[in-house]
Amino acid sequence: MDKLSAEQIGSRMEQVADWSQNGEAIQRTYRFDNFVEAMNFVQRIADLAEQLQHHPDILIRYNKVTLTLTTHDAGGLTDRDFEFADAANESAPTF
Repeated sequence: MDKLSAEQIGSRMEQVADWSQNGEAIQRTYRFDNFVEAMNFVQRIADLAEQLQHHPDILIRYNKVTLTLTTHDAGGLTDRDFEFADAANESAPTF
């Protein structure tokens, strides 16, 4: 998979709500009412990662879950990262 250009990344960033670019990665923090809800979300993300064969970095802080996506093989952001971001947003409960 090919690394996206800066222009392509800018266009794709407009399509993924609440995600931000952090160097060669995109990142979003989800907040939940409690730890159990956060862990339930992490399980959904783990299932999604296995299904898509694309695995994010996951940071858990009590009721906050931060996902960081990049495609290491491509050396930066690819369509796979943005597809995963879309799917993660769909997996998150409505706030």
